[in-house]
Amino acid sequence: MALTHFDGKGAAHMVDVSEKAVTSRIATAESYIKMRPETLEIIRQGTAKKGDVLDVARLAGIMAAKRTADLIPLCHPLPVTKVSVDLTTVADLPGVRIEATVKTTGQTGVEMEALTAASVAALTVYDMAKAVDKGMEISGTRVILKDGGKSGRYEAP
Repeated sequence: MALTHFDGKGAAHMVDVSEKAVTSRIATAESYIKMRPETLEIIRQGTAKKGDVLDVARLAGIMAAKRTADLIPLCHPLPVTKVSVDLTTVADLPGVRIEATVKTTGQTGVEMEALTAASVAALTVYDMAKAVDKGMEISGTRVILKDGGKSGRYEAP
């Protein structure tokens, strides 16, 4: 299977989706940010100096999904119809699990938008809490669901 973002000469190019059918599409991505237990407690209590960490990160993820084509050079600008970003505190991590879901009706999928939303939400958690925990670790960013289009449904194992 060839990579679609390269032409016959190996040069990067934007894939032509003009002949693809317009279908409903959805993608969900996840990411984790691990931190010290006391940092998680500050986030849970809403006492971070910069404000409500989870609320700001949710908004940042939503905004990022809508701007993905401005950040990823070969992404198509898409009419995003729905973005949800859920942030859940996880004591066992300890940290925050981020799940971002993006929907559209179009000719290409929204996996990059979901990944961007999850990534930027995680980066925002880091930014909001770095004053108390510079050692936080972002990991596990991946697509966990993709549906719609010619390739059909994918669910992470």
